[in-house]
Amino acid sequence: MINPKRITIFTGHFGSGKTEVAINYAVNLRKMGKKVIIIDYDFVNPYFRTKDAEAELTRMGIEVIASPYANSNIENPALPPEINKVFENKDAYVIFDVGGDDDGAVCLGRFKREFEKEDYNMLFVLNQRRIITETAGGAVNILRDIETVSRLKVTGIINNTHLKQYTEPKTVSDGEKLAEEVSRLTKIPIEFTSAKRDIIDKIDDKLVGRKFPLDLYINLKF
Repeated sequence: MINPKRITIFTGHFGSGKTEVAINYAVNLRKMGKKVIIIDYDFVNPYFRTKDAEAELTRMGIEVIASPYANSNIENPALPPEINKVFENKDAYVIFDVGGDDDGAVCLGRFKREFEKEDYNMLFVLNQRRIITETAGGAVNILRDIETVSRLKVTGIINNTHLKQYTEPKTVSDGEKLAEEVSRLTKIPIEFTSAKRDIIDKIDDKLVGRKFPLDLYINLKF
């Protein structure tokens, strides 16, 4: 996060843990003194959403934009008009937490032109312990599907391999091997490797400079 882009989009397979990563990324930007807005752009998963951490994020000075129907049984992809200001107000750093797979990423296409006018990153969160993304081929297929429906290019890969409370340092290291293979196949660089603080401190030193420690804001059993 030495030179963060003004707009960062987090995508990935269902269960990759991208919401927790996106929230931690937003918190780190705030700690750097940045004005931060995080957008709950997940219209697919009703369970672990940025909206769940809204009170804590607001307390930190991070603005949360979410559908008024988030965390309800109403399926409505409409976002409040405030979303337009993130493209007009250039002094804020903006995080998009997008729904899983291509189903969740399709809604990004509506802002394709706005994204392409910006200096943005679209990061693919990879969890090697999830079905489909447990192999390089499966992970690449999901990544390419997301690119196709969003009409945007993934710019970086995040190794966020975990087994919730059963995560061990080896779990993360195994995921790193997969991330490296996906990076080789796609020519997309690995942005960082994320894990809970007590886990990532025990990871191989070869990841020095690429470790991104996580605090828990959504799923307390992550």
